[in-house]
Amino acid sequence: MARYDPKAAEPRWRDAWTAADSFRTAETASDRPKYYVLEMFPYPSGRIHMGHVRNYAMGDVVARYKRARGFDVLHPMGWDAFGMPAENAAMARGVHPKAWTYANIDSMRTQLKLLGLSIDWSREFATCDPEYYGRQQAWFAQAFRKGLVVRREASVNWDPVDMTVLANEQVIDGKGWRSGAVVEKKKLTQWFLKITDYADALIDGLSTLDRWPDKVRLMQENWIGRSKGLKMTFRPAQGAWPKGFPEGVEVYTTRPDTLFGASFLAVAADHPLALALAAKDADLSAFLVAARAGGTSEADIESGEKLGRDTGLTVAHPFDPAIRLPVWVANFVLMDYGTGAIFGCPAHDQRDLDFARKYDLPVREVVLPPSADPAVFHVEQEAYTGPGRIFRSQFLDGMEIEAAKAEAVSRIEAMGQGEGATVYRLRDWGVSRQRYWGCPIPIVHCATCGPVPVPDDQLPVLLPDDVTFDRPGNPLLRHPTWRHTTCPTCGAAAERETDTLDTFMDSSWYFLRFTDPDAIPPVNREAANRWMAVDQYIGGVEHAVLHLLYARFVTRAMHDMGMVDVQEPFAGLFTQGMVTHETYAAQERLANGGDRWLSPAEIEPSGNGWAERGTGMHVRVGGVEKMSKSKANVVAPEDIIARHGVDAARLFVLSDSPPERDVQWTESGVEGSGRFVQRVWTEVDAVAEAGLTGGPPDPELERAVHKLVKAAGEGLDGLKFNAVIALYYAFLNILRRQREDKPEAVGARAAALQKLIPLIAPYTPHLAEEAWARLGNAGMVVDAPWPDYDPALTIDEEAILPVQVNGKRRDEIRVAFGASEEVVREAARANAVVQAYLSSNNLVERKIIVVPNRIVNIVAA
Repeated sequence: MARYDPKAAEPRWRDAWTAADSFRTAETASDRPKYYVLEMFPYPSGRIHMGHVRNYAMGDVVARYKRARGFDVLHPMGWDAFGMPAENAAMARGVHPKAWTYANIDSMRTQLKLLGLSIDWSREFATCDPEYYGRQQAWFAQAFRKGLVVRREASVNWDPVDMTVLANEQVIDGKGWRSGAVVEKKKLTQWFLKITDYADALIDGLSTLDRWPDKVRLMQENWIGRSKGLKMTFRPAQGAWPKGFPEGVEVYTTRPDTLFGASFLAVAADHPLALALAAKDADLSAFLVAARAGGTSEADIESGEKLGRDTGLTVAHPFDPAIRLPVWVANFVLMDYGTGAIFGCPAHDQRDLDFARKYDLPVREVVLPPSADPAVFHVEQEAYTGPGRIFRSQFLDGMEIEAAKAEAVSRIEAMGQGEGATVYRLRDWGVSRQRYWGCPIPIVHCATCGPVPVPDDQLPVLLPDDVTFDRPGNPLLRHPTWRHTTCPTCGAAAERETDTLDTFMDSSWYFLRFTDPDAIPPVNREAANRWMAVDQYIGGVEHAVLHLLYARFVTRAMHDMGMVDVQEPFAGLFTQGMVTHETYAAQERLANGGDRWLSPAEIEPSGNGWAERGTGMHVRVGGVEKMSKSKANVVAPEDIIARHGVDAARLFVLSDSPPERDVQWTESGVEGSGRFVQRVWTEVDAVAEAGLTGGPPDPELERAVHKLVKAAGEGLDGLKFNAVIALYYAFLNILRRQREDKPEAVGARAAALQKLIPLIAPYTPHLAEEAWARLGNAGMVVDAPWPDYDPALTIDEEAILPVQVNGKRRDEIRVAFGASEEVVREAARANAVVQAYLSSNNLVERKIIVVPNRIVNIVAA
C-alpha cells in the first residue's frame, strides 16, 4: 500500500487552486449569504513563525468551511508595513526602509502561500503603498475639515534615542520598548484625533458585541474608564500658596462617600501647582524630574513604588474646616486623568494606603464591612474596597455606599464647592510620530492661513526616497527640499508637516479598504456595505485595547462622515493563544551573566537529558515560553513543513489545545498529526484499490457518519477546532475496526469516506484533494459542498458504556440509550468479564456508580 507523499501532493494542489483561481472573491453580490473572515494582518519582519501558522490556519479553516456551506467568502491578506523596525534596519544595515520592507513582504508572501491558505491575493496591499496611504491622507484631511482633528501642545513620552513620541504602552519600566533609553516627558505640539468625542458611544457599543470575548470587552470598558463622581475644590488653609491658586485645588473622586476618611491631597508631577512650587524649590524640581521618568502605564503605576514629596501646604476639609489635610506631589497621580489631583483615603484605596504607610500618614476607616464590629475593624496593609455601610462620618453614618455618594455630592453642590461629574480615562489619540517611515500627515503650515489640509487632487503626499539615516531623528525634518511647498489656499511659501501618522492609524481602517482596494475614495461605500461588518476577526489578545478601540472609533467616525453604514467593524472576535516551546540553556553562560540559549535544532539527546550538538555540553531545560528569538526556542515552519508536510503542521497547531489557549509545540505532537494524515490515506487507498466508491450501507457506520457531520459543523460554528479534530480521530478508529471486523463491507467504508473527506478539507486541504481524486471524484473538493446529514440518524438508540472496577476499565456493555440506572447496574453485574475479574480477585461488589449514557464504575473490596 502506497504512503501519502506530502512533498509531491501539496505543491501540486496549490498550483491547481491557483490555476482555477479558486479563492477569488465574487465581484458582484449574489443570492448567497456573505461571510467576511479576516486575521489581523502581519508586520513584514521577513519570516513567518508558528504563531502565524496557527493564526492563519484558524482563519483558513473558517473560510473554507463557510465556502463549503454556500457563502460568498471574503478572505484577504495585506501587510502592516510602516514603523520603526524598518528605520532601525536602515540605520543598522545601510538599506532603505522601502527596499527592506518590500523584500520582507516578498519573502513572507512566499512562505504564507506554502500554507495553502484560501486567500484572495488579488486584494493584497501594504500600508506603505502610496495607493493606500494616499487614501488614508484623504480621510485624515476630511476629518480635519470636520473638526475631528486638532493640534495642541501636550506632554508626551519622548524616547531620546529613537527621537520619537511613545505611547504609554511603549514605556516599560520608564524606558523605551525598543531603544531601552530612559524616557523623558516633553511638551510638544502634536496632532490629535478626538476619540474622546466618542467615549460614550464606544462604551455603549460594547453591549452589542455579543460574539466578542467578555475579557476583551471589559478591557476596553476599563480603558475608556467612564466613571461618575464628584469634582470639588479643597480650599487653602495654611502655607505659602503660589499665585494663581486663590481657590485652592480641584480634585476628582469616584468615592465622595469616603471624604471623612481623607488624610492628604496629592497632585501629579505635571500639575500646575507642582510646577509653580518647583520653580522656587530645587529639591521639588528634582523630584518632579524623577517622577516623570517612571512608567506611565496602569500596570507600572500599580506595581511601582509610591513616592511623594510634601509641599508644606494644607487645605481645609470641606465638611470640617478644623481638619487640615497636607498637600503632596505624588508619582502615582496622573495629570491626564480627572483633574490631576486626588484626595487620599488610605483605608479604602490600595495606592493611597501604600503611600500613607510609607510616609506615616493617618489611616481612617470610614466604610464598615458587613457584620464587622466598628469597635475593632482596622485596616493594616490591605485596603478595604468592598461593600458596607459608612461610619465615623457624621451625617453619612449608617448609609450604604451609593446613598452616601449621592448625599456627599448634594452637600458639596449646596456649599458651592463642586458638582457631580462624569470623567473618562480615555484621552484624545495623539497620532504624531517624529519618524520617516510612516504616512505623511497631509497638512501644510502657512504663516497666513495656519494649518491647511492638502487638497485631494494633490494626494498622495509621497515620502521622498532620497533620505539618509546616518544619524537619529526624523529625516523628513532635515531633507533639503521636501518640506518646502506652497499654501494650497493662498499660494504663499509654506512648509509641510514633517511628523508622520501613528501606525495604529494604518491598521484602524484596512479591513474597510479590503472591500474594494482599488476604490478612488478611501472606502467604496457600496462594497463596504456589502461586506461589513467583518463576520469573524482573529488575532492576538495583545491587541485587545488599542488596535480594536481605534478601529471601532475610526469606523464610527467614517459612519458619521457618511462614508459607511456600519458602526461596529467586527461582529465576531476571536483571540487565539500563543505557540510555546521549551527553552534550552547551555551550561556555559554569556559574558553579561545571562543564559546562552540554544534552539531546538542545536540540541540532541544525551543519556536522560540533552546536550549541545557538536560540543556535547550539557543543556539545561528551562520553562515553556512563547516562541521568541531572544530565547532561541523558535521552530521554523519551513523545517516542519519539509519534514512532515503542511497539513500535519496545520493540524497540530489546531488540535493540541483549545484555540483560545496556548499550544506547546512538541516534535511528538506534530509526528502524531503526521500519522493522522497517513491513517486517512490508508483508509482511502484501501477502498480505492478495491475499486469501490459506494456500496450497501452498514447501519452502525452510517449512523456514525451522520453524527460526525452534525457534530463537526456545530464544532466549527463555535470555533472548537481541536474538539472537531478529536471527532475525526475517533471516527478513524471506527473505520479501522470496521475494516478489521467486516473486511467485506468495503463499499460502506467508501461511502463513509466520501463524507469524511470534505469534513477534513478545511484542516488538511492538500490531503483532502489527493484523497478526493483517489476516490474517483470529478473536480476538486475545494468546490464540493459540506455534506448533509439525516437528523434521525444522529439520535442514539444504543449506548456503549465502559465498565470500570475500582476506577479501571474492564469491559463495556450495550444498553438502550437513556436506560434506567437499575437496568445499567444489572447489565454491568451480568457482564462475564466483570464477573470473572471479581471472582479471580476475591472481590465483592459494594456499590455501583452510574453516569447516565456515559460510564459505570463498580466499587468492590
